Amino acid sequence: MRATFMYGAGDVRVENVPDSVIKLPTDALVRVTASCICGSDLWPYGSLSPADAPARMGHEFIGVVEDTGSQVTTVKRGDLVVAPFAISDNTCAFCREGLHTSCAHPQAGFWDGEPEEGGQSEAVRVPLADGTLVKLPVAPDSALVPSLLTLSDVFGTGYHAAVAGGVNERTRVTVIGDGAVGLLAVLSARRLGAEQIILMGRHPVRTDLGREFGATDVVSARGEEGIAQIRELTGGHGTHAVLEAVGTMSAYEQAVGIVRPGGVISRVGVPQYEEAPIGFGSLFRHNVRLAGGPAPVRAYIEELVPDILDGTIEPGKVFDATTDLDGVPVGYQDMADRKSLKVLIKP
Repeated sequence: MRATFMYGAGDVRVENVPDSVIKLPTDALVRVTASCICGSDLWPYGSLSPADAPARMGHEFIGVVEDTGSQVTTVKRGDLVVAPFAISDNTCAFCREGLHTSCAHPQAGFWDGEPEEGGQSEAVRVPLADGTLVKLPVAPDSALVPSLLTLSDVFGTGYHAAVAGGVNERTRVTVIGDGAVGLLAVLSARRLGAEQIILMGRHPVRTDLGREFGATDVVSARGEEGIAQIRELTGGHGTHAVLEAVGTMSAYEQAVGIVRPGGVISRVGVPQYEEAPIGFGSLFRHNVRLAGGPAPVRAYIEELVPDILDGTIEPGKVFDATTDLDGVPVGYQDMADRKSLKVLIKP
């Protein structure tokens, strides 16, 4: 079979590898029918050392179950399934609390912790299949597949940002970042009823989609100018929730400048830093809370699927390019160059 590897910064290759196979009775073998490139994949694409390579790539996929281990009961051969970006048993104490990204099972973890598996490929061995995989009630060629694929990461992550930020119908919200997660954080904030949603982004094609998803205002400025514009839009106070979908220190500092006293900074952009202002002058003085983290998207799938199936929302609009496996290396470069928002892969 064929699979995607990253050999270093800017060096993505599609190679032949041994077929994925069932190894444990709790495994499922899934033939991938749709996957994608994630914005978080661009961090190693810009910095991966050859000493840490090659790395199998891809943590978002939909596919057809080809085989199951003897203990798998919730999915069967022929089922179309979506896989969250975290592997979990869906039964431990943390999973029962909706925190699947902290699953206590020894086999739980993230797809980048499975060195012989990855979603940007023709097939994947899925550990803990009963807990990880969710059956989808559509055919593999359904027009809904792009939107359903977002449940594996970006829509669930944007939704987690909004939920962790306490967004409701009385909330003013700022979303930092016009990538796929930021745009779907806008969609999520609208779904939860936010009265004002300000999107901070600089790419008109993306911010136009943000307006379609529910943004009431767009601010392209950054730094102090951007903070001043947000405060002007909110009567000088800032917003109750800031959904930070970038992960850089500058985005975090922007969030600190925007958040309203008593508000929440909800971070879902993978932080590219370990130290950040949290003391008296930044968070403590005005009772600002810090929330977010890796999104337990498995906890949200059943809640969000119906709105996709009935057409209420269409998160798959974040995909603006489609390729087969041969085009994956170019897809990475196009996303890094901001030529593409998010690339859909059909192996």
